[in-house]
Amino acid sequence: MPLPGPTPEPHHAPDALHCLVTGAGGYIGGRLVPELLDAGHRVRCLARTPAHLKDHPWADRVEIVRGDVTDAASLRPALEGIDVAYYLVHSMRSGGNFEQTDRDGARTFAEEAARAHLRRIVYLGGLTPRDVPEDRLSRHLRSRAEVGRIFLESGVPTTVLRAAVVIGSGSASFEMLRYLTERLPVMVTPSWVGTRVQPIAVRDVLRCLVGSARMPPEVNRTFDIGGPDVLTYREMMIRYAAVARLPRRLIVPVPMLTPRLSSQWIGLVTPVPPHLARPLAESLRYEVVCAEHDISRYVPEPPGGPLPFDRALTLALQRVRDAQVTTRWSSASLPGAPSDPLPTDPDWAGGSLYTDERARLVDAGEEELWRVIEGTGGENGWYSFPLAWAVRGWLDRLVGGVGLRRGRRDAQHLRVGDALDFWRVEEIERGRLLRLRAEMRLPGLAWLELRAERDEAGRTRYRQRALFHPRGLLGQVYWWSVAPFHAIVFGGMARNIARTAEKAARR
Repeated sequence: MPLPGPTPEPHHAPDALHCLVTGAGGYIGGRLVPELLDAGHRVRCLARTPAHLKDHPWADRVEIVRGDVTDAASLRPALEGIDVAYYLVHSMRSGGNFEQTDRDGARTFAEEAARAHLRRIVYLGGLTPRDVPEDRLSRHLRSRAEVGRIFLESGVPTTVLRAAVVIGSGSASFEMLRYLTERLPVMVTPSWVGTRVQPIAVRDVLRCLVGSARMPPEVNRTFDIGGPDVLTYREMMIRYAAVARLPRRLIVPVPMLTPRLSSQWIGLVTPVPPHLARPLAESLRYEVVCAEHDISRYVPEPPGGPLPFDRALTLALQRVRDAQVTTRWSSASLPGAPSDPLPTDPDWAGGSLYTDERARLVDAGEEELWRVIEGTGGENGWYSFPLAWAVRGWLDRLVGGVGLRRGRRDAQHLRVGDALDFWRVEEIERGRLLRLRAEMRLPGLAWLELRAERDEAGRTRYRQRALFHPRGLLGQVYWWSVAPFHAIVFGGMARNIARTAEKAARR
């Protein structure tokens, strides 16, 4: 039954559809919902645990109902009044009988969709090679094909979209590509690096999903969807390195690496969970290239056509390249594009981001604490281990950086854009937040956040966060080489800023 909570927006276009989205907490589902809303549709989301959707930025614009695709009783009220249902539920467990789970969910959902007289089911599956019999596919691809077939035979007009690698921050296949390329300048890889694949940008996937809602009732078929480029995994890694401005990668294929060994190797190098890495690795040995592009008959292409691979990569990496702390890392802003990270993406998505966080209660008012925060740097220094800061400044100048010589424009006040030693003021919320972006020479991007706030008991609290997004293997080595000194440098900084504010309050 619908849960009490936010009411969907009351104003919709006269021809708006009422859409149900399953899997709204997943990678595609979480990005599809706002696209449907922006297209003027009403949206209801089905979730086994509705509370898991509350952190999405669109949560107060949709109706959320509790239910499970394998539970017919919960599906009936969820499907009531629905025009189009998006089925984005996938089991990706390498252990257990996930094929049976997928089969049961699809059959139950198809039966209830037919009972509710839906106009259409839209399912996003995997692109499979048409010249390989289904029984010879990997379990992952075989299950995707079977689910699509169940819906096509359901009696409800169905659109089955088949995509290969989806390019966008948060996509499991894209994150595998990201981590393998960024972390390994020399790669000993399985033979599947020579397999051809037709990747597609996440925004093109979403465009096809949204557009499929209005297909004519006689359309009941699969559609291959892909971008304009057909590449091998080796070529994708090389081009990723070029777009990410990494040195060219040396890739050495090793034929004896089996799918099982491949998944273990991926698990060792990347933070992608094994239950995702294993089925994905098993599927990488198949060539997945679109055999048709009939989707364009029903879903108009954007000016210029689908995004090329390099452009899709650029968008997926744009926030980091522009030195913006993304939403998953800071709640300062909402994501601006489907290729951006979402705050609800898994922890392993979005690339590596290392943090050092400190917090201290301060026996002073927020005003006294803020004055110390805003006065940091320049003649006042950085409140910990002055020699370490000086040495870091000398080393930066030695390699052509700015060092600590820039000081600060004003001894007491800062504004956005100010230089502050080897930092730049990126954001300032007067009395609350100072965010600095590092301009020293680093193998990555770094920020330092200083906050003055009140806790639940009304006490003043100082919070400090250092963030580092490594670039390539050198960036990983840099972070872990300096990590042992963080307790001295950052811990001392938090302690001394708090003490300085307390002394000022006692005067």
